[in-house]
Amino acid sequence: MATIPSNILSEAKSRDFRPSVRIGKSGLSETVMDEIRQQLRSRSLVKIKVNKGLFEREQRSAVLAQIAEQCDATLVLQRGNIGVLWRS
Repeated sequence: MATIPSNILSEAKSRDFRPSVRIGKSGLSETVMDEIRQQLRSRSLVKIKVNKGLFEREQRSAVLAQIAEQCDATLVLQRGNIGVLWRS
């Protein structure tokens, strides 16, 4: 895992940084993965919001880790149903 710079961590924690990808009732589809990859190419941080009730608490952590792994990104922050990915 890459060392996360403090400016990236503080930006990820910012309330002004809104989710740009939402995982809805259709789940984690290839279309959603393509959108995340595209956004990671155009910017360094992507905030993902998972609909409540879609996954159990333990599953959310695993799903966000899987997304990070498949997109060659680092999971900077996970809080509840929100995850922030960083393209290092």
